[in-house]
Amino acid sequence: MVKVRFAPSPTGKLHLGNAYIAALNWLFARSQGGTFLLRMDDTDAERSQASLAEQIKVDLIWLGLDWDEYAVQSQRLDRYAAAKAALIQAGRLYPCYETPEELDLKRKVQQMQGKPPVYDREGLNQSEDQRAAFAAEGRSPHWRFRLDQDAEVTWTDTVRGPQAIKAETQSDPVLIRADGRVLYTLSSCVDDLELGVTHILRGGDHVSNTVAQIQLFACLRDLGFGTAVPAFGHLPLIYDKDGGKLSKRLDSLSLEGLRQGGKIEPQAVVAYMASLGTPEMRDPTQDIRDLAEGFDLNAFNAGAPRMDEGEIEILTAKFVRTLPYAAVADRAGVDEATWGLVSPNLSSVDQAADWLPILDGDIDPLIEEPEFIATALNAFPGGAVTMDTWGAWTGTLKTQTGRKGRALFMPLRQALTGQSHGPDMAGVLARIGRERALKRLGG
Repeated sequence: MVKVRFAPSPTGKLHLGNAYIAALNWLFARSQGGTFLLRMDDTDAERSQASLAEQIKVDLIWLGLDWDEYAVQSQRLDRYAAAKAALIQAGRLYPCYETPEELDLKRKVQQMQGKPPVYDREGLNQSEDQRAAFAAEGRSPHWRFRLDQDAEVTWTDTVRGPQAIKAETQSDPVLIRADGRVLYTLSSCVDDLELGVTHILRGGDHVSNTVAQIQLFACLRDLGFGTAVPAFGHLPLIYDKDGGKLSKRLDSLSLEGLRQGGKIEPQAVVAYMASLGTPEMRDPTQDIRDLAEGFDLNAFNAGAPRMDEGEIEILTAKFVRTLPYAAVADRAGVDEATWGLVSPNLSSVDQAADWLPILDGDIDPLIEEPEFIATALNAFPGGAVTMDTWGAWTGTLKTQTGRKGRALFMPLRQALTGQSHGPDMAGVLARIGRERALKRLGG
């Protein structure tokens, strides 16, 4: 059975870039009848915050992305310690005593020589006496995983198809820092194996990391940590609407900000994410599980789609105009009759209440053609104002003045509502009633 994971670090707020990865993992799991695991990658004790972990849950619930299982890395430190010991015993994890400054100098020299910045394995080749001397100086080692650099790592990417990268182009990855902190590559691989993750769907910027991870997965599996290496799928990198790196604008695209702003519907966000990088734009649905039907990873190309929050606003407006009152009753701020009248012209649910003063209160009419409005006042039909009154009234004015289209309707809308846009005027006039209508026309 398919099992995927969304693994945020509770060191910051979720943003639209995170939502893209989370939504596609969720949709893939639901399309396959599989399992969606939410895992908090909180091994960075200095930066991780419990409040941010709770905020991540709130954001995912808002999006409708429910999880079937939950894991927290800080509760699994014993498993990473066991993996460290097993890797050392197997000769695949070795200590390195270079300082960050020394490593940086090595990289600069390699770059000056036109060589790729691949670690030279000095730590692997040091003698026990050399290591003891560094330890005597008070140095603590960081630990690197020894790659099989003679191998070519191949995999069938579930998004990009067959892939092949030579291990010799990669540095032996650091798995444990000098301060003892376990880094993502080790903790994530242990978790993915032991928690039974079958597919890893992530951004295309992680392709080069796959070489080390596939070898580490295989080594850990052989050492008894899990049974199967997950499949990988690398999704297109997302850019902002101007073609720049999305990461530079993430603070302005937080899910918390979108949610609290009240202008965006979460279903529109998920529908947009399900479409980004594919040839077809999906329409939002009240139940986002509907989007899982027919969800296909092969539809995502290897291009560079641009994320435009303006398009999410357009999808939201389109979605809001289809919502029944029952779906918004607790937050629209209007009754069912008002919602039915104004919803076809809204861009967000919260705009509905903006129409209450216009429909039921006193406004300042917008009258730019007083002579025409005076004529309209004199032609106002007698009797009760109903849904038919608008058509009868404008028909009379058309005959009297020869006006039609915008020239006929706009001055009346502005005088009666103070607005240049809005709901169908037949319903608006019936709601306003005779007394308010005549008053706004100057009667």
